[in-house]
Amino acid sequence: MKKLKSYINALHLHPNFFLWGIGCVLLAFLSYYFKDLFVIACILIGVWLALTLIDIFLLFRQENYILAKRDLPIKLSNGDENPIFITIENQYPFDTNVEIVDEIPDQFQMRDLSFKLKLKSGERKKISYSLRPVKRGVYEFGNINVIAHSPLRLAKRKYSLWYNEETAVYPSFLQLRKYEIRAINQNLSLIGVKKIRRVGNNKEFEKIRDYAIGDDIRTINWKATAKRQHLMVNQYIEERAQPIYNVIDTGRSMKMPFEGMTLLDYSINSALVLSNIALQKFDQAGLICFSNEIHEHIPADRKGNQLNKILDALYNQKTRWLENNFAALQVLAKRKINRRSLFLIYTNFESIDSMYRQLPYLRSIAKQHVVVVVFFYNTEIKVLTNRVVKNTEDLYIKTIAEKFEQEKRQIVLELKKHGIFSILTTPQELTINTINKYLEIKSSGIL
Repeated sequence: MKKLKSYINALHLHPNFFLWGIGCVLLAFLSYYFKDLFVIACILIGVWLALTLIDIFLLFRQENYILAKRDLPIKLSNGDENPIFITIENQYPFDTNVEIVDEIPDQFQMRDLSFKLKLKSGERKKISYSLRPVKRGVYEFGNINVIAHSPLRLAKRKYSLWYNEETAVYPSFLQLRKYEIRAINQNLSLIGVKKIRRVGNNKEFEKIRDYAIGDDIRTINWKATAKRQHLMVNQYIEERAQPIYNVIDTGRSMKMPFEGMTLLDYSINSALVLSNIALQKFDQAGLICFSNEIHEHIPADRKGNQLNKILDALYNQKTRWLENNFAALQVLAKRKINRRSLFLIYTNFESIDSMYRQLPYLRSIAKQHVVVVVFFYNTEIKVLTNRVVKNTEDLYIKTIAEKFEQEKRQIVLELKKHGIFSILTTPQELTINTINKYLEIKSSGIL
Protein backbone atom coordinates (compact mmCIF):
# COMPACT_ATOMS: atom_id res chain seq x y z
CA MET A 1 0.00 0.00 0.00
CA LYS A 2 2.84 2.35 0.89
CA LYS A 3 4.60 1.55 -2.38
CA LEU A 4 1.40 2.18 -4.38
CA LYS A 5 0.99 5.54 -2.65
CA SER A 6 4.56 6.53 -3.57
CA TYR A 7 3.87 5.59 -7.21
CA ILE A 8 0.72 7.71 -7.25
CA ASN A 9 2.66 10.66 -5.83
CA ALA A 10 5.35 10.20 -8.49
CA LEU A 11 2.87 9.98 -11.38
CA HIS A 12 2.23 13.12 -13.41
CA LEU A 13 0.11 13.30 -16.54
CA HIS A 14 1.68 14.90 -19.57
CA PRO A 15 -0.11 17.82 -21.33
CA ASN A 16 -0.47 15.51 -24.33
CA PHE A 17 -2.76 13.31 -22.21
CA PHE A 18 -5.14 16.21 -21.70
CA LEU A 19 -5.00 17.18 -25.39
CA TRP A 20 -5.99 13.64 -26.34
CA GLY A 21 -8.74 13.73 -23.71
CA ILE A 22 -10.12 17.03 -24.98
CA GLY A 23 -10.15 15.64 -28.53
CA CYS A 24 -12.01 12.52 -27.45
CA VAL A 25 -14.56 14.52 -25.44
CA LEU A 26 -15.21 16.82 -28.41
CA LEU A 27 -15.66 13.82 -30.68
CA ALA A 28 -18.08 12.26 -28.19
CA PHE A 29 -20.00 15.54 -28.05
CA LEU A 30 -20.24 15.65 -31.86
CA SER A 31 -21.52 12.06 -31.90
CA TYR A 32 -24.66 13.36 -30.20
CA TYR A 33 -25.47 15.15 -33.46
CA PHE A 34 -23.70 12.73 -35.82
CA LYS A 35 -24.55 9.16 -34.78
CA ASP A 36 -21.90 7.66 -37.04
CA LEU A 37 -19.13 9.26 -34.90
CA PHE A 38 -20.20 7.52 -31.68
CA VAL A 39 -18.37 4.24 -32.42
CA ILE A 40 -15.24 6.13 -33.53
CA ALA A 41 -15.32 8.25 -30.32
CA CYS A 42 -15.59 5.11 -28.14
CA ILE A 43 -12.68 3.46 -29.98
CA LEU A 44 -10.50 6.54 -29.62
CA ILE A 45 -11.29 6.90 -25.94
CA GLY A 46 -10.41 3.24 -25.42
CA VAL A 47 -7.16 3.62 -27.36
CA TRP A 48 -6.34 6.79 -25.43
CA LEU A 49 -6.84 5.09 -22.06
CA ALA A 50 -5.03 1.93 -23.13
CA LEU A 51 -2.00 3.82 -24.41
CA THR A 52 -1.89 5.87 -21.22
CA LEU A 53 -1.91 2.70 -19.11
CA ILE A 54 0.87 1.19 -21.23
CA ASP A 55 2.90 4.38 -20.88
CA ILE A 56 2.42 4.35 -17.11
CA PHE A 57 3.37 0.66 -16.96
CA LEU A 58 6.60 1.29 -18.91
CA LEU A 59 7.50 4.13 -16.55
CA PHE A 60 6.85 2.25 -13.32
CA ARG A 61 7.59 -1.40 -14.05
CA GLN A 62 10.98 -1.14 -12.33
CA GLU A 63 12.05 0.76 -9.21
CA ASN A 64 15.03 2.80 -10.38
CA TYR A 65 15.31 3.49 -14.07
CA ILE A 66 16.87 6.94 -13.59
CA LEU A 67 20.08 7.39 -11.59
CA ALA A 68 21.57 10.77 -10.65
CA LYS A 69 24.46 11.92 -8.52
CA ARG A 70 25.63 15.39 -7.46
CA ASP A 71 29.36 16.13 -7.42
CA LEU A 72 29.72 18.78 -4.72
CA PRO A 73 32.98 20.39 -3.50
CA ILE A 74 33.86 19.86 0.15
CA LYS A 75 34.08 23.64 0.52
CA LEU A 76 32.66 26.53 -1.48
CA SER A 77 34.61 29.73 -2.04
CA ASN A 78 32.82 32.88 -0.88
CA GLY A 79 32.23 35.50 -3.56
CA ASP A 80 33.39 33.22 -6.39
CA GLU A 81 31.65 31.06 -8.97
CA ASN A 82 31.81 27.47 -7.71
CA PRO A 83 31.13 24.65 -10.23
CA ILE A 84 28.54 21.99 -9.30
CA PHE A 85 28.17 18.83 -11.41
CA ILE A 86 25.26 16.38 -11.74
CA THR A 87 25.69 13.01 -13.45
CA ILE A 88 22.47 11.42 -14.74
CA GLU A 89 21.94 8.00 -16.34
CA ASN A 90 18.97 6.56 -18.22
CA GLN A 91 18.40 2.83 -17.60
CA TYR A 92 15.05 2.67 -19.40
CA PRO A 93 14.94 0.42 -22.49
CA PHE A 94 13.78 3.47 -24.48
CA ASP A 95 14.92 7.07 -25.06
CA THR A 96 13.41 9.62 -22.72
CA ASN A 97 13.28 13.35 -22.17
CA VAL A 98 14.11 14.38 -18.63
CA GLU A 99 13.85 17.57 -16.61
CA ILE A 100 16.27 17.95 -13.68
CA VAL A 101 15.50 20.26 -10.77
CA ASP A 102 18.22 20.51 -8.14
CA GLU A 103 17.25 21.69 -4.66
CA ILE A 104 19.99 24.21 -3.91
CA PRO A 105 20.45 25.85 -0.47
CA ASP A 106 17.93 28.41 0.76
CA GLN A 107 20.63 31.10 0.95
CA PHE A 108 20.58 31.47 -2.86
CA GLN A 109 16.81 32.02 -3.05
CA MET A 110 16.65 30.34 -6.46
CA ARG A 111 13.62 28.20 -7.28
CA ASP A 112 13.91 28.03 -11.07
CA LEU A 113 17.16 26.11 -11.53
CA SER A 114 16.25 23.32 -13.97
CA PHE A 115 17.78 21.52 -16.96
CA LYS A 116 16.08 19.74 -19.84
CA LEU A 117 17.82 17.12 -21.96
CA LYS A 118 17.22 13.93 -23.93
CA LEU A 119 18.84 10.67 -22.88
CA LYS A 120 19.16 7.63 -25.05
CA SER A 121 18.68 4.21 -23.51
CA GLY A 122 21.70 3.43 -21.32
CA GLU A 123 23.22 6.89 -21.86
CA ARG A 124 24.94 8.85 -19.12
CA LYS A 125 25.43 12.62 -19.23
CA LYS A 126 27.09 15.18 -17.01
CA ILE A 127 25.65 18.67 -16.59
CA SER A 128 27.14 21.57 -14.69
CA TYR A 129 26.16 24.89 -13.22
CA SER A 130 27.81 27.37 -10.89
CA LEU A 131 26.81 29.05 -7.64
CA ARG A 132 28.20 32.26 -6.17
CA PRO A 133 27.69 32.37 -2.39
CA VAL A 134 27.97 35.76 -0.72
CA LYS A 135 27.85 34.66 2.90
CA ARG A 136 30.01 32.29 4.92
CA GLY A 137 28.47 29.38 6.79
CA VAL A 138 26.93 25.94 6.30
CA TYR A 139 24.84 25.38 3.16
CA GLU A 140 22.49 22.41 2.76
CA PHE A 141 21.59 20.90 -0.60
CA GLY A 142 18.34 18.92 -0.92
CA ASN A 143 17.10 16.27 -3.36
CA ILE A 144 17.80 15.92 -7.04
CA ASN A 145 14.37 15.83 -8.66
CA VAL A 146 14.16 14.20 -12.09
CA ILE A 147 10.99 14.07 -14.18
CA ALA A 148 11.13 11.36 -16.87
CA HIS A 149 8.74 11.30 -19.85
CA SER A 150 7.10 8.14 -21.15
CA PRO A 151 7.71 6.91 -24.74
CA LEU A 152 4.36 8.24 -25.99
CA ARG A 153 4.62 11.33 -23.79
CA LEU A 154 1.27 10.75 -22.13
CA ALA A 155 2.63 10.36 -18.60
CA LYS A 156 5.60 11.51 -16.52
CA ARG A 157 7.35 10.02 -13.51
CA LYS A 158 9.03 12.08 -10.82
CA TYR A 159 12.15 10.71 -9.15
CA SER A 160 13.14 12.41 -5.88
CA LEU A 161 16.65 11.12 -5.42
CA TRP A 162 17.75 11.51 -1.82
CA TYR A 163 21.02 13.38 -1.91
CA ASN A 164 20.82 15.73 1.06
CA GLU A 165 24.32 17.12 1.53
CA GLU A 166 25.99 19.85 3.52
CA THR A 167 28.96 21.96 2.57
CA ALA A 168 30.65 24.96 4.14
CA VAL A 169 31.31 28.31 2.46
CA TYR A 170 34.81 29.50 3.41
CA PRO A 171 36.64 32.75 2.64
CA SER A 172 37.71 32.93 -0.98
CA PHE A 173 40.32 30.19 -1.33
CA LEU A 174 39.89 30.31 -5.12
CA GLN A 175 41.31 33.86 -5.13
CA LEU A 176 44.04 32.64 -2.83
CA ARG A 177 45.07 29.96 -5.34
CA LYS A 178 44.84 32.38 -8.26
CA TYR A 179 47.16 34.94 -6.68
CA GLU A 180 49.47 32.21 -5.37
CA ILE A 181 49.94 30.77 -8.86
CA ARG A 182 50.53 34.25 -10.26
CA ALA A 183 53.08 34.99 -7.55
CA ILE A 184 54.95 31.75 -8.24
CA ASN A 185 54.97 32.44 -11.99
CA GLN A 186 55.98 36.08 -11.46
CA ASN A 187 52.86 37.17 -13.41
CA LEU A 188 51.13 39.34 -10.82
CA SER A 189 51.27 42.34 -13.13
CA LEU A 190 48.82 40.62 -15.50
CA ILE A 191 46.01 41.10 -12.97
CA GLY A 192 46.96 44.60 -11.86
CA VAL A 193 49.45 43.80 -9.08
CA LYS A 194 52.62 45.88 -9.37
CA LYS A 195 55.64 43.75 -8.55
CA ILE A 196 58.21 46.11 -7.07
CA ARG A 197 61.73 45.02 -6.14
CA ARG A 198 64.46 47.51 -5.48
CA VAL A 199 67.98 46.30 -4.93
CA GLY A 200 70.09 48.10 -2.35
CA ASN A 201 67.94 49.94 0.17
CA ASN A 202 69.13 49.09 3.72
CA LYS A 203 68.01 45.47 3.41
CA GLU A 204 69.73 42.15 4.10
CA PHE A 205 73.17 41.80 2.47
CA GLU A 206 73.21 39.21 -0.33
CA LYS A 207 76.48 39.46 -2.29
CA ILE A 208 79.11 41.70 -3.92
CA ARG A 209 78.91 42.09 -7.70
CA ASP A 210 80.16 44.26 -10.55
CA TYR A 211 78.74 47.76 -10.85
CA ALA A 212 76.05 48.20 -13.52
CA ILE A 213 74.65 51.46 -14.88
CA GLY A 214 71.72 52.53 -12.73
CA ASP A 215 73.01 51.07 -9.46
CA ASP A 216 72.86 53.28 -6.38
CA ILE A 217 76.33 54.77 -5.91
CA ARG A 218 75.79 54.60 -2.14
CA THR A 219 76.13 50.80 -2.36
CA ILE A 220 79.64 50.90 -3.84
CA ASN A 221 82.01 48.68 -1.86
CA TRP A 222 85.29 50.63 -1.95
CA LYS A 223 87.46 47.86 -0.46
CA ALA A 224 86.33 45.37 -3.11
CA THR A 225 86.72 48.07 -5.78
CA ALA A 226 90.33 48.68 -4.73
CA LYS A 227 91.14 44.96 -4.90
CA ARG A 228 89.49 44.33 -8.28
CA GLN A 229 90.51 47.68 -9.84
CA HIS A 230 86.92 48.29 -11.06
CA LEU A 231 83.71 49.32 -9.38
CA MET A 232 82.01 46.73 -7.16
CA VAL A 233 78.70 47.18 -5.33
CA ASN A 234 76.91 45.48 -2.47
CA GLN A 235 73.65 43.82 -3.44
CA TYR A 236 70.85 43.59 -0.92
CA ILE A 237 67.60 41.69 -0.80
CA GLU A 238 64.40 42.48 1.03
CA GLU A 239 64.45 41.66 4.70
CA ARG A 240 62.44 38.51 5.40
CA ALA A 241 60.34 37.13 8.22
CA GLN A 242 58.73 40.48 9.02
CA PRO A 243 55.40 40.38 10.88
CA ILE A 244 52.38 41.25 8.70
CA TYR A 245 49.06 41.63 10.55
CA ASN A 246 45.68 41.77 8.87
CA VAL A 247 43.51 43.69 11.35
CA ILE A 248 39.78 43.40 10.59
CA ASP A 249 37.11 45.60 12.10
CA THR A 250 33.99 43.45 12.63
CA GLY A 251 31.85 46.33 13.93
CA ARG A 252 28.57 47.46 12.44
CA SER A 253 30.19 49.77 9.88
CA MET A 254 31.46 46.67 8.04
CA LYS A 255 27.97 45.29 7.48
CA MET A 256 27.42 47.56 4.47
CA PRO A 257 26.66 45.42 1.38
CA PHE A 258 28.12 45.75 -2.11
CA GLU A 259 27.01 43.35 -4.87
CA GLY A 260 25.53 41.00 -2.29
CA MET A 261 28.64 40.75 -0.08
CA THR A 262 29.36 42.80 3.01
CA LEU A 263 32.52 44.85 3.48
CA LEU A 264 33.50 42.35 6.16
CA ASP A 265 33.46 39.47 3.65
CA TYR A 266 35.46 41.48 1.12
CA SER A 267 38.01 42.24 3.86
CA ILE A 268 38.16 38.60 4.95
CA ASN A 269 38.84 37.43 1.38
CA SER A 270 41.56 40.05 0.96
CA ALA A 271 43.15 39.22 4.33
CA LEU A 272 43.36 35.53 3.39
CA VAL A 273 45.01 36.28 0.04
CA LEU A 274 47.48 38.75 1.56
CA SER A 275 48.38 36.32 4.35
CA ASN A 276 49.24 33.72 1.75
CA ILE A 277 51.27 36.18 -0.33
CA ALA A 278 53.18 37.25 2.80
CA LEU A 279 54.00 33.64 3.64
CA GLN A 280 55.12 33.07 0.05
CA LYS A 281 57.43 36.07 0.49
CA PHE A 282 58.87 34.45 3.65
CA ASP A 283 57.19 36.96 5.96
CA GLN A 284 55.18 36.13 9.06
CA ALA A 285 51.39 36.37 8.78
CA GLY A 286 49.11 37.20 11.71
CA LEU A 287 45.48 38.11 12.27
CA ILE A 288 43.52 40.40 14.62
CA CYS A 289 39.71 40.74 14.58
CA PHE A 290 38.04 43.31 16.82
CA SER A 291 34.89 45.35 17.35
CA ASN A 292 34.04 46.49 20.89
CA GLU A 293 36.80 44.12 22.06
CA ILE A 294 39.45 41.83 20.61
CA HIS A 295 37.73 38.72 19.26
CA GLU A 296 40.66 36.99 17.60
CA HIS A 297 44.42 37.29 17.85
CA ILE A 298 46.72 34.94 15.96
CA PRO A 299 50.35 35.99 16.53
CA ALA A 300 52.38 36.47 13.35
CA ASP A 301 54.27 33.33 12.38
CA ARG A 302 55.20 31.34 9.32
CA LYS A 303 54.74 27.77 10.52
CA GLY A 304 53.35 25.22 8.13
CA ASN A 305 49.82 25.35 9.55
CA GLN A 306 49.64 29.15 9.92
CA LEU A 307 47.49 29.71 6.84
CA ASN A 308 45.00 27.03 7.93
CA LYS A 309 44.75 28.65 11.37
CA ILE A 310 44.02 32.01 9.74
CA LEU A 311 41.47 30.43 7.36
CA ASP A 312 39.58 28.72 10.20
CA ALA A 313 39.56 31.93 12.25
CA LEU A 314 38.29 34.00 9.33
CA TYR A 315 35.52 31.48 8.62
CA ASN A 316 34.05 32.06 12.08
CA GLN A 317 34.03 35.85 11.97
CA LYS A 318 30.71 37.68 11.90
CA THR A 319 29.55 41.26 12.16
CA ARG A 320 29.04 42.48 15.70
CA TRP A 321 26.42 45.21 15.91
CA LEU A 322 28.63 47.32 18.17
CA GLU A 323 30.90 50.35 17.82
CA ASN A 324 34.53 49.51 17.05
CA ASN A 325 36.99 50.01 19.89
CA PHE A 326 40.37 51.13 18.57
CA ALA A 327 41.55 51.64 22.15
CA ALA A 328 41.47 47.86 22.65
CA LEU A 329 43.52 47.45 19.47
CA GLN A 330 46.05 49.99 20.72
CA VAL A 331 46.44 48.14 24.03
CA LEU A 332 46.96 44.83 22.25
CA ALA A 333 49.55 46.32 19.90
CA LYS A 334 51.45 47.88 22.81
CA ARG A 335 51.41 44.92 25.20
CA LYS A 336 51.60 41.85 22.99
CA ILE A 337 53.28 42.88 19.72
CA ASN A 338 56.76 44.09 20.56
CA ARG A 339 58.40 43.68 17.16
CA ARG A 340 57.86 46.37 14.52
CA SER A 341 55.08 45.08 12.26
CA LEU A 342 52.91 46.05 9.33
CA PHE A 343 49.28 46.63 10.39
CA LEU A 344 46.72 46.54 7.58
CA ILE A 345 43.56 47.75 9.30
CA TYR A 346 40.35 47.03 7.37
CA THR A 347 37.66 49.40 8.55
CA ASN A 348 35.24 51.94 7.11
CA PHE A 349 35.13 55.67 7.79
CA GLU A 350 32.01 57.25 6.31
CA SER A 351 32.87 60.73 7.61
CA ILE A 352 35.95 62.63 8.67
CA ASP A 353 34.51 62.97 12.19
CA SER A 354 34.46 59.19 12.60
CA MET A 355 38.12 59.11 11.59
CA TYR A 356 39.06 61.90 14.04
CA ARG A 357 37.57 59.87 16.91
CA GLN A 358 39.99 57.01 16.18
CA LEU A 359 43.00 59.11 15.12
CA PRO A 360 44.70 59.27 18.56
CA TYR A 361 44.74 55.46 18.76
CA LEU A 362 46.00 55.09 15.19
CA ARG A 363 48.79 57.61 15.86
CA SER A 364 49.79 55.71 18.98
CA ILE A 365 50.03 52.42 17.07
CA ALA A 366 51.93 54.14 14.23
CA LYS A 367 54.69 55.20 16.65
CA GLN A 368 55.86 51.59 16.89
CA HIS A 369 54.42 49.94 13.78
CA VAL A 370 53.71 50.72 10.14
CA VAL A 371 49.96 51.35 9.88
CA VAL A 372 47.89 51.15 6.70
CA VAL A 373 44.21 52.04 7.06
CA VAL A 374 42.05 50.38 4.42
CA PHE A 375 38.63 51.92 3.88
CA PHE A 376 36.10 52.02 1.08
CA TYR A 377 34.54 54.17 -1.58
CA ASN A 378 30.77 54.19 -1.38
CA THR A 379 30.03 53.18 -4.98
CA GLU A 380 26.40 54.28 -4.67
CA ILE A 381 27.54 57.81 -3.86
CA LYS A 382 29.86 57.68 -6.87
CA VAL A 383 26.81 57.00 -9.05
CA LEU A 384 25.00 59.99 -7.56
CA THR A 385 27.91 62.37 -8.22
CA ASN A 386 27.92 61.39 -11.90
CA ARG A 387 24.15 61.76 -12.32
CA VAL A 388 22.86 64.46 -14.67
CA VAL A 389 21.11 67.28 -12.80
CA LYS A 390 17.55 67.86 -14.02
CA ASN A 391 15.95 69.75 -11.15
CA THR A 392 16.63 71.34 -7.75
CA GLU A 393 16.27 68.02 -5.92
CA ASP A 394 18.88 66.37 -8.15
CA LEU A 395 21.24 69.30 -7.50
CA TYR A 396 20.78 68.96 -3.75
CA ILE A 397 21.41 65.19 -3.83
CA LYS A 398 24.49 65.59 -6.04
CA THR A 399 25.95 68.28 -3.77
CA ILE A 400 25.56 66.11 -0.68
CA ALA A 401 27.08 63.12 -2.51
CA GLU A 402 30.09 65.21 -3.59
CA LYS A 403 30.53 66.37 0.01
CA PHE A 404 30.75 62.75 1.20
CA GLU A 405 33.19 61.88 -1.59
CA GLN A 406 35.38 64.89 -0.72
CA GLU A 407 35.45 63.82 2.93
CA LYS A 408 36.85 60.44 1.89
CA ARG A 409 39.74 62.17 0.12
CA GLN A 410 40.21 64.46 3.11
CA ILE A 411 40.56 61.42 5.36
CA VAL A 412 43.43 60.17 3.19
CA LEU A 413 45.22 63.54 3.51
CA GLU A 414 44.70 63.74 7.27
CA LEU A 415 46.07 60.23 7.82
CA LYS A 416 49.09 61.01 5.64
CA LYS A 417 49.72 64.17 7.66
CA HIS A 418 50.17 62.00 10.76
CA GLY A 419 52.42 59.42 9.10
CA ILE A 420 49.70 56.83 8.53
CA PHE A 421 49.34 55.15 5.15
CA SER A 422 45.91 54.56 3.67
CA ILE A 423 44.11 52.71 0.88
CA LEU A 424 40.85 54.18 -0.38
CA THR A 425 39.39 51.53 -2.66
CA THR A 426 36.25 50.01 -4.10
CA PRO A 427 35.39 46.60 -2.60
CA GLN A 428 36.00 44.91 -5.96
CA GLU A 429 39.60 46.21 -6.18
CA LEU A 430 40.42 45.69 -2.51
CA THR A 431 42.66 42.64 -2.90
CA ILE A 432 44.80 44.03 -5.72
CA ASN A 433 45.24 47.43 -4.03
CA THR A 434 46.17 45.82 -0.72
CA ILE A 435 48.80 43.58 -2.30
CA ASN A 436 50.25 46.56 -4.17
CA LYS A 437 50.55 48.56 -0.95
CA TYR A 438 52.22 45.61 0.82
CA LEU A 439 54.79 45.26 -1.99
CA GLU A 440 55.37 49.02 -2.05
CA ILE A 441 56.06 49.17 1.69
CA LYS A 442 58.33 46.13 1.52
CA SER A 443 60.36 47.63 -1.32
CA SER A 444 60.72 51.03 0.32
CA GLY A 445 62.42 49.72 3.45
CA ILE A 446 59.94 51.47 5.77
CA LEU A 447 59.10 48.29 7.65
